[in-house]
Amino acid sequence: SLLSADLHVTGNMKTTGDIQVEGTVEGDIRAHLLTIGESATIKGEVIADDVVINGRIVGRVRGLKVRLTSTARVEGDIIHKTIAIESGAHFEGSVQRQDDPLNAGGNKPKPAAQPAPAPAAKAE
Repeated sequence: SLLSADLHVTGNMKTTGDIQVEGTVEGDIRAHLLTIGESATIKGEVIADDVVINGRIVGRVRGLKVRLTSTARVEGDIIHKTIAIESGAHFEGSVQRQDDPLNAGGNKPKPAAQPAPAPAAKAE
């Protein structure tokens, strides 16, 4: 799906397909392949298997593969499995690698196994 440069969307979008954004989105986007065009501005969280950023994002980015091109402007945290940042890209935020960045809490340690409760004493 292509969201053209003259389109302004307010609200969240979710698809299992691909989205190319050239306009403005105020809300969260979830997709398989998400391409942010040079003229695009996203204000919200983006989550996709593959994220290519040519434009501006203000918010968190979560992706298995995240690529900031030389025209990218990102203000927010990036959580990724693999990342590429081209020379000239502007990025302000933190970067965190996780094996499963699409789900919140991808690298949280598993809680330690709890010991089995002691058998209750029999009252006589």
